[in-house]
Amino acid sequence: MDWRLRLSTSKPLRADARRNRARVLEAADEVFSAQGVSAPTEEVARHAGVGVGTVFRHFPTKEALLEAVLAARFTRLAAEARGLAGAGDPGAALFGFLGRVVGQSATKNAFTDALSSAGVDPADAVADIGRELWAALGELLAQAQRSGAVRDDIAMGELIAVIVGGSHAARHAGRDPQVQARAITVIFDGLRGPAAPAGPAIREEAGRQGGN
Repeated sequence: MDWRLRLSTSKPLRADARRNRARVLEAADEVFSAQGVSAPTEEVARHAGVGVGTVFRHFPTKEALLEAVLAARFTRLAAEARGLAGAGDPGAALFGFLGRVVGQSATKNAFTDALSSAGVDPADAVADIGRELWAALGELLAQAQRSGAVRDDIAMGELIAVIVGGSHAARHAGRDPQVQARAITVIFDGLRGPAAPAGPAIREEAGRQGGN
């Protein structure tokens, strides 16, 4: 039986098991972000303060763990996007969120590349939460457009393309946060509407995220 089917049909976890699973996920995110996705599962267990058997009880394979970390990242982004709905400054909310998404792209791409190499479709791993994320992002876009901060001819297709372009620019710039921030600012400035201020907020946000 496929491990994903096993997980979906398993009994609800006890409270202590839920806590262990959450600790393993948090530790895996930190370890893979700092050391790369090739870091051993044993290092994740050590960082979480659990035995490696505990890790494998929750995540039977390394790919299962990577997939769960990727889904958890999308879940946090979706929750953040929903929380920004109705912000007093819709333009700042959208551009700040876009900067954080691009700032996390290097690690996200490492996860998706590793899953693809293992024969796992990353899109399947985040399909449901991905739809929630894009819906929340679409609402942020609409609010920013109504405020005049974003051009009214931008649709979600263009916005996603801009995010991808910003992610590639951040990767190409390497680990120079100033170059990354400037490149991302130039790309995002193409979204700005007549009521939008200049782009320092994006430069600052991207600079903070550039090392991730």
